[in-house]
Amino acid sequence: RAGMSSLLTAISPCVCPAALWLAAAVEVHTAKEVVAVNGTNQRLKCTFSSSSPVSQQLSVSWNFQPEDLSAHEPVFYFLKEPYQPPSGRFKDRVTWDGNIERHDVSIMVWNLKPSDNGTFTCQVTNWPDVYGTIGEVRLRVVQKVSFSEIHFLAVAIGSASGLMIIVVTAVIICRQRRRKARDRRTEAADTER
Repeated sequence: RAGMSSLLTAISPCVCPAALWLAAAVEVHTAKEVVAVNGTNQRLKCTFSSSSPVSQQLSVSWNFQPEDLSAHEPVFYFLKEPYQPPSGRFKDRVTWDGNIERHDVSIMVWNLKPSDNGTFTCQVTNWPDVYGTIGEVRLRVVQKVSFSEIHFLAVAIGSASGLMIIVVTAVIICRQRRRKARDRRTEAADTER
């Protein structure tokens, strides 16, 4: 028993920090994939949750991995205030669009190009929560918006609803005309009598 007790005492300092690390990790949430049209602007949404209150040391790093898997590029950095990249493909094309108090660390990318196809990563540290997940957003820049199944379904339902309104209106008009014609015949028959 004494041996078991000393073994637990030796292990417990190792177990507790791991348990605290898991409980104190920052969780980052992003859309997994975003499709945008060439030449437009796109908000890349990133939110986080933390077991600690928002710290003055909170920092946000956005990076980019092109589709050709060449080197990662810095996109944006936040520490007390936003910092745009001094050079690179995103210079003067990225602005802060977040709200730290609402746990929103989103950015806006302006004037998208096909060369912007790739994966954006969003990482948040909120002292003492310095570990956690990294959010990823895969951006696809297309020449024009594709006509998706949802659009097709919306058009089909709209068309069917419009056709139904026309049919119901036509039936009502036909019934009113028949009624008026019947009323005229009835009046004519009464007049003959």
